[in-house]
Amino acid sequence: MANAWPKFSPVADHAVLVSFAAAITDEAGAEVLALDAALVSDPPMGLKECVPAYVNLLIEFDPLVTDHAAIEAAVRDLLRKESMRPAHVRGTARTHEVEVCYDAEFAPDLDAVARATGLSMEQAIEWHLRGDYQVRMYGFAPGYAYLAGVPGAIQVPRKPAAVRGIPAGSVLIAGAQCLVTTLDMPTGWSIIGRSPTRILTGDENAPFLFGVGDGVRFKRIDAARYRARTAKTGHE
Repeated sequence: MANAWPKFSPVADHAVLVSFAAAITDEAGAEVLALDAALVSDPPMGLKECVPAYVNLLIEFDPLVTDHAAIEAAVRDLLRKESMRPAHVRGTARTHEVEVCYDAEFAPDLDAVARATGLSMEQAIEWHLRGDYQVRMYGFAPGYAYLAGVPGAIQVPRKPAAVRGIPAGSVLIAGAQCLVTTLDMPTGWSIIGRSPTRILTGDENAPFLFGVGDGVRFKRIDAARYRARTAKTGHE
């Protein structure tokens, strides 16, 4: 039987949702990023915006210029091209270094993560630092970049209930996902560190440090370095 993916779903009169899988996988994520990059470099007539997520891409268009069928046909043409190979897209992505302090005052859930996974806290930190992270999508808050790539050794589920007042810069994990908060807000994810690295750049042309598809590597720093960095950046 022919591969059922991708699937095309009309969204109102101005968008098409292209889905590559029913569950989150690295392969589906790579296909999403490859299609997003291909549409940026070779946009069909009437294209307005593309919004990538873990397994699908929302393609918004001007309904006065084009329609669902034309966008689907253009996407199918792109999917047959060599430039759509995910390895090609990953090779052009940038990699960013994000500093993180794992000291107890900044990592209230690190001990619980270590105990849940049968590791020492130092081992849990080392596993987090080994992760090969990639920005897959932006979430509901400014600069809220969802990163795939948390090593299986430290994957834990979300908490039963969210905790309020978590500071900006907190480094969180839940399942295979990781993110760095940009605002003070509640979270049900595990807080394993805090970063002084500014995700919100203040540049209106490039407001976020990361682009979807970019890589992220975490670098461990101590509390003195964290405080020195936040004193310069005004993160806290």
